Amino acid sequence: MNATQEQLKLKLEQALVAAFGDEYIGVDPILEPAKNPKFGDFQANVALSLSKKLGMQPRAIATAIVEKLDVSEICESPEIAGPGFINLKIKTSYLEQQLKAINSDPRLGVPKTQNPQKEIVDFSSPNIAKEMHVGHLRSTIIGDCIARILEFRGHEVLRLNHVGDWGTQFGMLITHLVDTYPDIMLMETSQGNYLQGDINIGDLVEFYKEAKKKFDNDEDFQKRSRDAVVSLQSGETFTNAAWKRLCEVSRKEFQVIYDLLDIKLAERGESFYNPYLANVVEDLEKIGLVEENQGAKCVFLEGFINREGDPLPLIVQKSDGGYNYATTDLASVRYRIQKDQAKRIIYVTDVGQANHFNQFFKAAEKANWIPEDVELIHVTFGLVLGEDGKKFKTRSGDTVRLKDLLDEAIFRAKKDIETRLEKDDREESENFIKNVAEVVGLSAVKYADLSHNRTKDYVFSYDQMLALKGNTAPYMLYAYVRTQGISREGNIDFENLGENAKILLTENAEFTLAKHLLQLDEIISEVEQELLPHRLCDYLYNLSDKFNKFYENCPVLKSAEPTKISRLILCHLTARTLKLGLDLLGIKVLERM
Repeated sequence: MNATQEQLKLKLEQALVAAFGDEYIGVDPILEPAKNPKFGDFQANVALSLSKKLGMQPRAIATAIVEKLDVSEICESPEIAGPGFINLKIKTSYLEQQLKAINSDPRLGVPKTQNPQKEIVDFSSPNIAKEMHVGHLRSTIIGDCIARILEFRGHEVLRLNHVGDWGTQFGMLITHLVDTYPDIMLMETSQGNYLQGDINIGDLVEFYKEAKKKFDNDEDFQKRSRDAVVSLQSGETFTNAAWKRLCEVSRKEFQVIYDLLDIKLAERGESFYNPYLANVVEDLEKIGLVEENQGAKCVFLEGFINREGDPLPLIVQKSDGGYNYATTDLASVRYRIQKDQAKRIIYVTDVGQANHFNQFFKAAEKANWIPEDVELIHVTFGLVLGEDGKKFKTRSGDTVRLKDLLDEAIFRAKKDIETRLEKDDREESENFIKNVAEVVGLSAVKYADLSHNRTKDYVFSYDQMLALKGNTAPYMLYAYVRTQGISREGNIDFENLGENAKILLTENAEFTLAKHLLQLDEIISEVEQELLPHRLCDYLYNLSDKFNKFYENCPVLKSAEPTKISRLILCHLTARTLKLGLDLLGIKVLERM
């Protein structure tokens, strides 16, 4: 319907100029979808806004516009309502033509962008040697969804995982590694250096806790850890090989989560930008943006103050000569613009980091490192809360491990499936139950997150997200399964309903479903620009709801021809739209539940 609205808008603009002259070229006809179906499908409100300028009553202006308006191919005769609203109702024949067009289109009427560009989505970004927790859930799921939608629209998307793989914590980890495995040796080969020996770190998080405990209580360990940091930063071979080994262990753990959630990412951690950090500081100094403050090199920007009301520094080099994450972020944005040639860079992190991103964006702009045709966007999200309304934690007060959360969702989905199978006296294979439980459980977690406005906190509830009713993944999956059930029951091949099969709309439920199906292009375009995945979730939920009402009120298999074939096409279009929409959310469909 996006294209339809654009056509109507153009015709209204032409009618406005024909009625009142060239000075009205470019005036917005204020065309919007009608809020009440009884007023048609669209409403133009321009007559009210021009009353004072033209010195005429709005109804008279609307009448003059309608006299010059030709929308006969798309709409019924325009009607003027109230003080001067122009109401437009789409013709049934036009709706049927549009449905037939998207039915033959593999993209369901969603065009590729006319302006494809290189876009970077920076998301997930866990820290090496630390486990992914519930806080990484939102960044990972939201970032993946945004990347999928941009890719579908035809942009070249680079999905980057800016992992925390550098810093002083590696000194204590490397020292603990050497203490725990004193027999390890450095092996130097043409393919690179690696550690040889019986190393079985196992739980890297426990390994980290052990190292931290020693660091806090053992002065000798502290000194050796600091020496290890110096060795690492200087590129010493053994220390570097130990660092790589620790990163590999973490990377394998992260990949378990990414494989489970079907997430594709290219890792480019903080360490990647180390060679570029000195140049960042040097270039900032050359243009006079750097000030020294308590031995540290800082950039001070207007509008950034601390709690005491004093100017808030963006530290680019610490007093000991080391760099921090602000320097790394500035180096990364330069690299992404200059080397990756990105035109839009999207960072997906929690809202708590908003001030940091605003500050380093501003610093990069002040340094003239951001060309006019490049856009930096911080996609923020709120907290995940427990059902008590507080930050989501385990009963013992610890942060919830992401793997535990996903396993629990799958376990609960499996119990629910087994209960329903027993109730229905139905038997299924263990593989069937396992697959359905995994799809439903993971989909429920993803959808529960994406269906909420990302800018707000949301309450995490297994019971709510796994419910078969309401705005949930299971409700959506069940609507898709219902369409496939029609195919199986009637032994219908949806892919071969006939190229010349007609779509005939007669019942209100058919019209409602048809109009909603034609809005997919508009919704995806909105999400592409506004980066708010919950808009797509709302669309799919309403589609499922409208399809269920259609299914209840319009017999499909029991209808006579040509009604039967028409309704089968509507079922198939619904199934394809649900499947595409859910795939853009990172959710797989099921043929049976």
